[in-house]
Amino acid sequence: MLDTIGHIALIVKDSSRTATLFKDLFGAAIVTRKDVDGHEETYVRLGRTWFVLVQAEVVRSRSGDHIAFSVSKSTLLETAEKLKRMDVEFFLARSDTALYFFDYDNHVFELDTTDLDRELAG
Repeated sequence: MLDTIGHIALIVKDSSRTATLFKDLFGAAIVTRKDVDGHEETYVRLGRTWFVLVQAEVVRSRSGDHIAFSVSKSTLLETAEKLKRMDVEFFLARSDTALYFFDYDNHVFELDTTDLDRELAG
């Protein structure tokens, strides 16, 4: 039986730069280490999920694929202000109940204020 997500791996051009984005935006914990084969790994904790940032050359076009986090309305609005100050592209959607932003490698993240469990229960 499935449990929680253990981690999500994202391919990024510059793992340090991407980790700093999440640290500045959310105060995310960052752990950098070498794996058993000597490869450097950068982990960032967003919410309760670890993201491993795998550094490699990548060119990614934007798509509708995204990772969504549940947040309060105040967190959504605070994050919008931070993104403006950081000059990071974002947009509000669904009557300002959702915020979408892009990292430096075109990964899309959503902050969502709706209660999906309640919404899907009918």
